[in-house]
Amino acid sequence: MTDNPTPFVQFSLEKAIALRWTLRDIKANRLKLSPVSASDLATLTELGLIEMRDDVPVLTQAGHDALD
Repeated sequence: MTDNPTPFVQFSLEKAIALRWTLRDIKANRLKLSPVSASDLATLTELGLIEMRDDVPVLTQAGHDALD
């Protein structure tokens, strides 16, 4: 086990899974196939896992670390 807790610990299991899949979709550039909700983008931005560049979500280093 690691000393670093998951950034999704405060969410329900279903919400944590959805946010993790959203990160994977952003990383793989699958946003046209599976659009992301504005609330999920806001949550991931608040957690520091993504940032918006030219209106496109991009993973931060923390976002990449959350998927590892």
